[in-house]
Amino acid sequence: MLKDKVYEYLLTIPKGKVVTYKQIAEYLGNAKLSRVVGNILHNNPDEHKYPCYKVVNNKGKLSANFAFGGIEKQKEKLEVEGIEVVDYCVDLEKWGYREK
Repeated sequence: MLKDKVYEYLLTIPKGKVVTYKQIAEYLGNAKLSRVVGNILHNNPDEHKYPCYKVVNNKGKLSANFAFGGIEKQKEKLEVEGIEVVDYCVDLEKWGYREK
């Protein structure tokens, strides 16, 4: 099931790294599924198990509609991991996760 693959992918993101909706969509086999990925993440069944706060848009911007407390909570969770957030945006060159 598509949603299961999204949640499985979240578990592969190392501490101190973020990914984009598009990256997850590409992992699913279709880069055009970014919005679908966003909808799946918005319905995350367990925010503690599946770290959806580590997902940002293609420009590194945080989600204004972060499902578990809004953009301030997402920012806080990222900063706890040591990820620098400036103007609700992360530097994907520095903090982005790229599979090898």
